[in-house]
Amino acid sequence: MRRKTLDLIVGAGLVLLAGLLLVAGIVLTSNANFANSYVKDQLGQQQITFKTADTLTAEEKQSACLVEYAGKPLNSGKQAECYANEFIGLHLKSIAGGKTYAQLGDVQTELKTKLADAQKNNDTAAVADLQQQLTDTNTARETVFKGETLRGLLLTSYGFSEFGAKAGQAALVAYLAAGLLFLLGAAGLVHAARTPGSRGFAVPQNEGKAQSEPANA
Repeated sequence: MRRKTLDLIVGAGLVLLAGLLLVAGIVLTSNANFANSYVKDQLGQQQITFKTADTLTAEEKQSACLVEYAGKPLNSGKQAECYANEFIGLHLKSIAGGKTYAQLGDVQTELKTKLADAQKNNDTAAVADLQQQLTDTNTARETVFKGETLRGLLLTSYGFSEFGAKAGQAALVAYLAAGLLFLLGAAGLVHAARTPGSRGFAVPQNEGKAQSEPANA
């Protein structure tokens, strides 16, 4: 194969691959921009604002991000993660001893069973006490449900924003690779244009003659 032909093939292939990487980078950039704008719009609609620095409790002040974002509106994935874990998560731990929604469901079932037994036994004092415990548990479970739901939605937004960030990073890599391959491909095409058409990987004439001559007996 002629050297010029090889340069043309390799150069054109590298330029084509660079074009494909450029298209991939554009697609990834579009996805990253969509993720960022979508998360910002959705979080902005919630109208959530971090507590101001002067209203933070001593426990809340131990969170670096709550101090950093104090008084600011929540409109980014990182802020959503902070609010979900450091604010909502912190306060959920103070409700019903930190029990989850599912765990409080078990407590409800147990209290209902005890309440039914107390009612059968006409134990008025026990009935009143168990009824109050059940009411408190129901209220706590409803509060925990709302808190865990909001926390889950915020963390979902954070996860979506992270996908956008990763897409942006991948787009940058694609652009850099596309630029490098384009330069290499262009260099190959330029070299092919400067290479005479007759030049190739021919066998040297002396070596060809030596191989064609019969060996002396």
